[in-house]
Amino acid sequence: MKHDMPRFNTARVLVLGDIMLDRYWTGPASRISPEAPVPVVRVEQITDRPGGAGNVALNVAALGSKVRLAGYTGDDEMAGSLQDMLTGAGVDCAFTRLPGSATTTKLRVISRHQQLLRLDFEQPSTAACPSLAGDLHALLEGCDVLVLSDYAKGALSDPGPLIEIARERAIPVLVDPKGSDFGRYRGATLLTPNLQELETVVGSCTSEAELVARGGQLMADLDLDALLVTRGEHGMTLLRPGQEELH
Repeated sequence: MKHDMPRFNTARVLVLGDIMLDRYWTGPASRISPEAPVPVVRVEQITDRPGGAGNVALNVAALGSKVRLAGYTGDDEMAGSLQDMLTGAGVDCAFTRLPGSATTTKLRVISRHQQLLRLDFEQPSTAACPSLAGDLHALLEGCDVLVLSDYAKGALSDPGPLIEIARERAIPVLVDPKGSDFGRYRGATLLTPNLQELETVVGSCTSEAELVARGGQLMADLDLDALLVTRGEHGMTLLRPGQEELH
């Protein structure tokens, strides 16, 4: 069967969500520290990459789409590094830098292709960021679709008004959800949980038929147009009301 790829270069996408920096320290570890029974890594390479919603925007840009990224960062060196990398990849960055806050940074120490340690630098997720709803009308100008990339760091603590504003303008809303309360995303066009996230909400799905039935009920409960469940090595399952499921 021949499948035609969509013309991604015609899409204009707004990504909203939790913006993070993924930082990697890499080098050999040939001895144990005399201070404690831990390996000593001689750092030879430092690599920064956009993480969270930044990684989503980077991937959308790689498809050839025009993409704008909005969310909160700290007013720090990490935010500057993120903006430089993303702008260089063709992403229009609309960051709101919060004075006194730190950009969420995940630092991984790696030796011989093995991750030895991860250090997270972030504000507590309970300290929610100001709502993005007030800026959304301006951010949506010239955009065809809204992507909400939720990592539970505060940017999308109240996604309901964002979804409502976009749907009022007939703009589809695609959501990568987080947590066990999917009711927060009511009215979205498409939800993209992985299987574990879905089962946390609807219960264990022991068969394809059960997955389809419980996914269909979730779509009805939350007024969704579609549900795309990612399933690791088993691929994906797309559910749409009134249509046959696609595995």
